[in-house]
Amino acid sequence: MDYCNCIDPHLPADDLLMKYQYISDFFIALAYFSIPLELIYFVKKSAVFPYRWVLVQFGAFIVLCGATHFISLWTFSMHSRNVEVVMTTAKVLTAVVSCATALMLVHIIPDLLSVKTRELFLKNKAAELDREMGLIRTQEETGRHVRMLTHEIRSTLDRHTILNTTLVELGRTLALEECSLWMPMRNGLELQLSYSLHYQNSVGTTVPIHLPVINQVFSSNRAIKVSPNSPVARVRPLAGRYIPGEVVAVRVPLLHLSNFQNNDWQDLSTKYALMILMLPSDSVRQWRAHELELVEVVADQVAVALSHATILEESMRARNLLMEQNVALDAARREAETAIRARNDFLAVMNHEMRTPMHAIIALSSLMQETELTAEQRLMVETVLRSSNLLATLINDVLDLSKLEDGSLELDLETFNLHAVFREVVNLIKPVASVKKLAVSLSLTPDLPTYAVGDEKRLMQVILNVAGNAVKFSKEGNISIIASLAKFDSLREASTPDFMPVPGANHFYLRVQVKDSGLGFNPQDKPNLFNKFAQNHSLEGRGSGGRGLGLAICKRFVSLMEGRIWIESEGLGKGCAAFFILKLGIADRANEAAHFFSPQLSANNGVANFTGLKVLIMDENGVSRMVTKGLLVHLGCDVSTVGSGQECMRIISQEHKVVFIDVSVPGTDGYEVAARIRERFSSSHKRPLLVALTGNTDRATKEHCLRVGIDGVILKPVSLEKMRSVLLELLENGPLRALKP
Repeated sequence: MDYCNCIDPHLPADDLLMKYQYISDFFIALAYFSIPLELIYFVKKSAVFPYRWVLVQFGAFIVLCGATHFISLWTFSMHSRNVEVVMTTAKVLTAVVSCATALMLVHIIPDLLSVKTRELFLKNKAAELDREMGLIRTQEETGRHVRMLTHEIRSTLDRHTILNTTLVELGRTLALEECSLWMPMRNGLELQLSYSLHYQNSVGTTVPIHLPVINQVFSSNRAIKVSPNSPVARVRPLAGRYIPGEVVAVRVPLLHLSNFQNNDWQDLSTKYALMILMLPSDSVRQWRAHELELVEVVADQVAVALSHATILEESMRARNLLMEQNVALDAARREAETAIRARNDFLAVMNHEMRTPMHAIIALSSLMQETELTAEQRLMVETVLRSSNLLATLINDVLDLSKLEDGSLELDLETFNLHAVFREVVNLIKPVASVKKLAVSLSLTPDLPTYAVGDEKRLMQVILNVAGNAVKFSKEGNISIIASLAKFDSLREASTPDFMPVPGANHFYLRVQVKDSGLGFNPQDKPNLFNKFAQNHSLEGRGSGGRGLGLAICKRFVSLMEGRIWIESEGLGKGCAAFFILKLGIADRANEAAHFFSPQLSANNGVANFTGLKVLIMDENGVSRMVTKGLLVHLGCDVSTVGSGQECMRIISQEHKVVFIDVSVPGTDGYEVAARIRERFSSSHKRPLLVALTGNTDRATKEHCLRVGIDGVILKPVSLEKMRSVLLELLENGPLRALKP
């Protein structure tokens, strides 16, 4: 049999193997075509893959391989069985691997893309973190510079040191060629170069404040780049080839004080200063953001430091001014105290010097009244007595007013007979009222307490002054005095901002009304009634007289007694009514029983007989000694007189029942004599009664007298009636706490 290379027709191919080859070629081609599509998707989605051209070549290779398998589908031919088995097996394996690879890429490509995305995200985050770290380092550096500059600026509170330090530290920190400060001038129309880092020759230069570049800077709170050729930036003289560096300007807020007392920047009308900062010339350096931020922060810190310095300067100026005022006030106080002491000393001396001759006038006049006189002579003597008493009252008023003004007057609170005070006032004004044919009536309401606690002398002075004015300004009619216990409703009606009565269990309010049918006054004169030395103009030229002191003193006394006084009138010729309310203490039963009777002028005084009463008078003044002796001799006393304490101690004996001791002049030994007399006569019933003659009305004199054991005090001048009442009271009731003038 002949050999042949052709396919043996007697060995037909297996149909199943042929189908497997055909299907495998199809899937191989499908897988080959899907892989480039997936690679194209991957390349398109991945923005970071660096070798795209390799993928393009690989994709072309795969496409071509797939194309060959598609071609095999149409060029398929029969082969031997062995070849078919081998080809079928290879193609099946190739199809399985190709499809698995294609399917694997479907799952792997998204993972690859996500890895690349994360890598890109991490790279971006790393770059962002680098930028943030750089910003943090820049901020830390800026903060360090700010803290350093703030420490340097706030290490002092001197404005000039603050500004100089700011320029120096900014120049050193930012490596500046120039740093300058323009301050507003007083006129508010110009800025003046006040501080410069390197070019002091330009200091004092001025520019108009309304330049556009200045308005631009002042209208912003940021650092602004300005032209190096602007007027505020040209501080360096131009010479040769000179390329200025970049310039920024920033405003510096200034504390606005209208009363800023200093030689510079006084009465600031502009709210900002201008700071200019220049980078080194002939360099390419530019301003960076953190440097501008540093400049802005430092400008604010300078503003704060300047405000603190300004406030400190103002407070120090105010403190110094206050210290100067305190020194001046202290000096004025010492001068005032010296003047008050000098005035009080002068008044004390004048009081004594005036009362001594008045004592003689009144005493001798009262003695003359006891003699046989013609009607004309008696009228003249009575006129002398009235004038002398008026002068004595004036002296008392002047002394009281002086004490009221310097605050040295204190109320002498004691238990006294309130009803007796009103009766005594009526007895005092009745003689004058009877001469003018005026009827005087006194009404004491049943609820008015008989005894009270208060200053009897001052209360009597107020009542006597008000009632005396009623007598003085009335020519006919009547005068009524009504005293009552003030009810709460009337107190509420009479209350004023200066008088706020408060009811209590230990005190009551006395209400007194003195009404007359006299001349009255015009309504326009009412505000001046209680002023010192103010006269009623409506009564001028009518012979009413007046000192202008009485009502002013009454108002002070009533105020001291926590009360109020006022006067009402319907007009001229319609009379007037005076009212006053004052507070008095309620006397308990023990005080009522132990109170000391005040001497009064009674009817039996005229028949009192002191014949044979041995009296000793110690007075250094010969005239006063002679006058006092005359009064006592007229009363029938056996009188001995001495001019010194030593002589008094030599002749005094148990036979002397009363000893009058003059204690008016400071430095005399009247108090010492009284103390020695008490020591000599240890038994009280053998000791003579001691009575002080004085011209001093102050409380200290009375307390001193009581302290050394003096039984009573009588104030000069002394009339015959007063002497008679004093002796009668001493002999009938024993020692007195005080004898009222």
